[in-house]
Amino acid sequence: MDYKNTKAVHTTITRDMSELDAKVGNVYETVAIIAKRANQISSDLKKELDARLQDFSVPQDNIDEVFENKEQIEISRSYEMMPKPTLIATQEFIDDELIVRNGSKEREF
Repeated sequence: MDYKNTKAVHTTITRDMSELDAKVGNVYETVAIIAKRANQISSDLKKELDARLQDFSVPQDNIDEVFENKEQIEISRSYEMMPKPTLIATQEFIDDELIVRNGSKEREF
């Protein structure tokens, strides 16, 4: 999924929990769903960033020398400017873009 073009806000905002848990019926289950999705997003972003930065790595035995590459800095900066995984997951939950599988039952939110 392309997380760079998400509609998620870049800052934390206060949300009404009664609106969030209306779909599930349980506040704790709602938070667990959003947290699990945030972990998935975070893992995906880390893999993607590591793959992009792998091009810049140079195998060296000498750790004292640090090379700064402007392209590498721009890539890192672009990932830092993205919304946090928790905010992306919350927006996906609000927009009903999540499918939750729990044992024998499967629900779409």
